[in-house]
Amino acid sequence: MDFSWTEEQTALRERVRELLARELPPDWEGLSRHGPGSPEQTAFSLNFCPLLAEAGLLVPHWPVEHGGSGAPPWHHFIIGEELWAAGEPRGAQYMNVNFIGQTIMRFGSLEQKRRYLPPMAAGQAIWCQGFSEPSAGSDLAALRTRAERRGDEYVINGSKIWTSYAGLAQTCFLLARTGGAGRQGICIFLVPMDTPGITVRGIPSLIGEGDIHEVFFDDVVVPADALLGEEGQAWPIIGWALSHERVGIARYAFSRRVLDGMVRQLQAQGRFDDPVVQARAGQALAAIEAARLLVYRVIDQRARGLPPTADANVARTAVIAADHQVSDFGMSFLPDTYCGSDHPLHLSHHERAIAAGIAAGAAEIQLNLVAQDFLKLPREARA
Repeated sequence: MDFSWTEEQTALRERVRELLARELPPDWEGLSRHGPGSPEQTAFSLNFCPLLAEAGLLVPHWPVEHGGSGAPPWHHFIIGEELWAAGEPRGAQYMNVNFIGQTIMRFGSLEQKRRYLPPMAAGQAIWCQGFSEPSAGSDLAALRTRAERRGDEYVINGSKIWTSYAGLAQTCFLLARTGGAGRQGICIFLVPMDTPGITVRGIPSLIGEGDIHEVFFDDVVVPADALLGEEGQAWPIIGWALSHERVGIARYAFSRRVLDGMVRQLQAQGRFDDPVVQARAGQALAAIEAARLLVYRVIDQRARGLPPTADANVARTAVIAADHQVSDFGMSFLPDTYCGSDHPLHLSHHERAIAAGIAAGAAEIQLNLVAQDFLKLPREARA
């Protein structure tokens, strides 16, 4: 198996690095310290993403008719690796690029594509996803937010929690129930966040400023054409979307950058000669490389046009483990760097590592899916 990059892929990576060197401000590490959902990083993304779009580096994997160039999935991940390693200057817009845009492209109506895809491709759209609820965290089939059909409209009532980026989002990718209990009663709505009846409250947390919120829907009226797909069709759409989201963030690239910096710091202090430190660094590096190759397996499947598989859950579990290994390494051997503001990358990585085990389905859910769909274990063995 050949793991080397082609000349075209290497040139693409260099183009991204050159653009980052040119466009990121000198204080970028501090500016990006609080994550993609912070007001500062969101504002920066609305200037930076149009530059990516102009350079053909925002949605190259999208079809030409939707603003892309029809490039293979590998181009998207090469770009994503470089951007995530740099601290994700796309801000919350990475979600549009990774899965929301492609989900609308695949399942949306012609009018929905015309309305929502061009702003995404231009780098001018901030979205949030309304999935989890107080009584339905990673168990989406238990959600209670309800959308009642009244003529040519739906009236939505309920609430969401842990909603990333809702405070600054323009549109919500919302799950709500139109039918009875279980998966078949769930629908997806594309809801403008300025619709009357929507209230957003930020949740203070350790994982970044502006990252998570409560969102309340009180008699929120949306037109029937806000429905994505048909009633009862949401579950396969959700599965398709999540298979893209779960490996869409190249967290392992950021982990590698942070680990390399930690090793350099320990070397400068004369502390890296310790075999225990070397062994722990090696374990963290091995976890990063394992995560990277497992993600590449999923990308290869996409590039060959294969349907989503449980490999995405395996890869996501490995990415979480790699993030935690690097964070634990830093906490063990450079604990002082997590105090104060002198090492923003360490703090940012630590917060992102916490988020990695929660977002796109908690780590425990991923492990259950690996047991069920990858290992094919009987239910009693998964208890």
